[in-house]
Amino acid sequence: MPIELRYAARSDVGLVRKQNQDSGYAGQHLLVLADGMGGPAGGDIASSVAVAHLSALDQDAFAAEELLPNLKQAIQAAHDELVARSQADTELEGLGTTCIAMLRSGRKLAMVHIGDSRAYVLNGGVLTQVTKDHSFVQYLVDTGQITEEQAEHHPQKSVILRVLGDSESDVVPDESLREAVPGDRWLLCSDGLHGVVSKETITEVLTTFKNLDECADKLVELALRGGGPDNVTVVVADVVSQVSDVPQNIPQIVGSAATDRLKKTTDETSSASRAAALTANSTQLEDPQGEEAKENHQPRKRRKLWRGLLAAVLVLAALTGAGVAAYQWVSSQYYAILDDESIVIYNGLPQQIGPWVLASEVEVRHDDRIADLLPATKNRLKEPVRRDSLQALDEYLDNLFETDFQQRLEAKMEEDRAKSFTPETLTTPESTPSAPAPKQE
Repeated sequence: MPIELRYAARSDVGLVRKQNQDSGYAGQHLLVLADGMGGPAGGDIASSVAVAHLSALDQDAFAAEELLPNLKQAIQAAHDELVARSQADTELEGLGTTCIAMLRSGRKLAMVHIGDSRAYVLNGGVLTQVTKDHSFVQYLVDTGQITEEQAEHHPQKSVILRVLGDSESDVVPDESLREAVPGDRWLLCSDGLHGVVSKETITEVLTTFKNLDECADKLVELALRGGGPDNVTVVVADVVSQVSDVPQNIPQIVGSAATDRLKKTTDETSSASRAAALTANSTQLEDPQGEEAKENHQPRKRRKLWRGLLAAVLVLAALTGAGVAAYQWVSSQYYAILDDESIVIYNGLPQQIGPWVLASEVEVRHDDRIADLLPATKNRLKEPVRRDSLQALDEYLDNLFETDFQQRLEAKMEEDRAKSFTPETLTTPESTPSAPAPKQE
């Protein structure tokens, strides 16, 4: 009996990030999720380029044995474009993205995966993680150095060992081929979901909400309730026995890929341009009144309203005397940030509300070890690292330096795969992770 996919895709910038660097795609034969990284100027481009090159595969034109080769070819093409963009614009140096892509032909599903975004499958009420994170903490778990519980709170959670980025070597993703089983529910998600919402809760939502749109909305809602520290993107798909003559054929494109920026790729006839056109057509067909755009704009309006209310509350609290408590709390906060070859320590919060700056500089630390830090560690410190006491911040920085030093001593385990394949270091793909890439958005 023939089968088809039913799907829903959602993406939200979250409650902390200023920009959505995730991209998602859901179609009848293709599911894609990409979580970009590399700073404000690069992550959104990287994830969009990945989706753009893969989107051309969403067609019923492949034999089972052609699925993986076509996926890998599209991934390599995206990689080549990222390299070209990085070489042409120094501000994009270091851009990259995680990527999970699933391509279907009949009852066969092919998957390629790189990074720490995840794919799960729900079968018989049991949720199974299909992908394995290409992260430093996963390497520590695999080698018995830390437990799964410790990994959840490890300071190097954001260090990724394999990404689709601007390294000039070929990309080596994990790949698999499996059966598309009617009744299975698939979930692709960025760490904005699985890093915030527990597997048990995700299982409950996937089991409880039969409607895919409601299911995807609920997953994003739970991530936002958990603080929304990162962009949140989910792609949910059901494998069903074909029961109608009108399958769900209009693709859903979300996140950074759902913008007209894709028109600025290397040439107007590229797959990126085709994806941009496809996005525009999809919006017209599914959302003729622009309601989706209005709906997607609401979270930003709510965040602006929230910020305004917060400022008003702080002012009111100060006027009524309750501002003392707020002042004491802000005064107990500390954060550190890298400035050239120094680490600057601040007391307060890395925020400004109207004319009020909520932090003051405490000290500038010049440390010879800073120059030797891995690029991933330096990039991590370019974002404010907050702790609720100066002692806790010092402990974090000491641990960061120690971990970085250990990484540089462990037989180049954290060097980029493209630059580290030598006879001395090459063992097996499973046991030799490549260089850590920062998950900096």
